[in-house]
Amino acid sequence: MRHKTAFDSRYVNGLVLDHGARHPNMAKRSANCWILTLNVSLEYEKSEINAGFFYKDADERRKLAAAERRHTDRKVEDIIKFKNELCSGDRANDGFIIINQKGIDPPSLEMLQKAGIVGIRRAKLRNMERLSKACGGWGVNSLEDLSVECLGRAGLVYEHVLGEDKYTFVEDCKNSTSCTILITGPNDHTIRQLKDAVRDGLRAVKNVVEDNCLIPGAGAFEAAAHLHLVNTFKPAVTGRAKLGVQAFADALLIIPKTLANNSGLDAQSALMAVLEEASTGARVGLDISSGKAILPAQDGIWDNYRVKKQFLHLGSLIAVKLMLVDEVMRAGRQMGKG
Repeated sequence: MRHKTAFDSRYVNGLVLDHGARHPNMAKRSANCWILTLNVSLEYEKSEINAGFFYKDADERRKLAAAERRHTDRKVEDIIKFKNELCSGDRANDGFIIINQKGIDPPSLEMLQKAGIVGIRRAKLRNMERLSKACGGWGVNSLEDLSVECLGRAGLVYEHVLGEDKYTFVEDCKNSTSCTILITGPNDHTIRQLKDAVRDGLRAVKNVVEDNCLIPGAGAFEAAAHLHLVNTFKPAVTGRAKLGVQAFADALLIIPKTLANNSGLDAQSALMAVLEEASTGARVGLDISSGKAILPAQDGIWDNYRVKKQFLHLGSLIAVKLMLVDEVMRAGRQMGKG
């Protein structure tokens, strides 16, 4: 929603539909609602084949129009009868909401409004699929199959009007497997940034669930890997390989250096403080507020395992590819001389 500020963004235990009721007198707020998800046309439709009707006088034409109207009215009356049987006795004050993927014409809306039913038409397919997951029940394709089991439940359904746009909130759904993150902001730029941030956060959580592990953040992994390469792995190799190990170890320190630079700290002093503390065996990272070493695990600073694994793989792979390019260019120059 282009509305209010970014701090008004919130989690909705249910669904937010970007359309509202089409009758001005329908209830704007309902509690303890039954949700009927329909895929049934409640409007007069022309025949799919070319057909002609011949009548002798205006009376026959009125009968023809009444017969066509009666077909649609009968479907609406079936819904009203089902609602009256359901919402009686202790359920007399329960709301009844119809969310239809197809159309509902004005006469049908008038009949529904008089029966105390809220009708929403032309709902998007993606919303129809999520409604069943959020509220329960399932989509109904024929009014002959109406039963209590096919209905969903929601604690609160209300309409929110924003300019010329209408939004319908379906909230307080029990046992829902679909929900909504409502992002608000004063302009499109803010909303776009919020969407990216939410998407990144959800992806990070998904990675943790799939990997079933975490790595201490704040540059702790890079500092520990640097010390391990320099102190343990480098003495075990001989020849020119030592240079490659040292270069790889130094490259890992780019992460804590960048953290320090972005925080306005002295990168060299902050890096030395972290490395000195990490040399004692502690898994420490950089505190961007003070420039001192901290224990990221205690402060809840974590990184994704698969992200670290991927950048280690890509970093070395890209370096190898760049070296191959240099070799090809050098070979090309030598061939040109010949």
